[in-house]
Amino acid sequence: MKISKQELQINEEIRDKEVLVIDADGTKLGTMSAKDAQKLAFDQDLDLVKIAPQATPPVCRIMDYGKYCFEQAKREKEARKNQKIVSIKEIRMFSTIDTHDFETKVNQAVKFLQGGDKLKVSVRFRKRAIAHPELGAELLDRFKEAISEAGTVDKPAKMEGRSIVMFVSPKTNK
Repeated sequence: MKISKQELQINEEIRDKEVLVIDADGTKLGTMSAKDAQKLAFDQDLDLVKIAPQATPPVCRIMDYGKYCFEQAKREKEARKNQKIVSIKEIRMFSTIDTHDFETKVNQAVKFLQGGDKLKVSVRFRKRAIAHPELGAELLDRFKEAISEAGTVDKPAKMEGRSIVMFVSPKTNK
């Protein structure tokens, strides 16, 4: 049950006449007035927290609210730490790229793919080179073969304006 901090009402904020009270260890104490429940929580040095405001009567729990918030933040931080943020790196080439420059781009692409990033590989056409898009397609085919160990093509080469674009994702090792 995920409860956001904005929804929770604590101690004096609870203005209902009657509430169903749950003790800190999870046992139902029954229905009682909000003032009695607050007094019961105060006697135990704990907080009264409304956890189900839509229920009739509303459900309140006696708990250490500060500890609850701390544990909630800790869980959220742990969940963020386990998330893998995949970014898209871009490799740009021109249709008239030289051999050594091509090899450098391939090495860079392999490094990105091994790091878990996705790639957008684009071949730009300058001036009159747009008249020969087959050169760009040929270059992307060579590139695809060169990185086949590290990645697989998501979206095949497609002409977009003055460039040909291809998307590559890293291979999953299973």
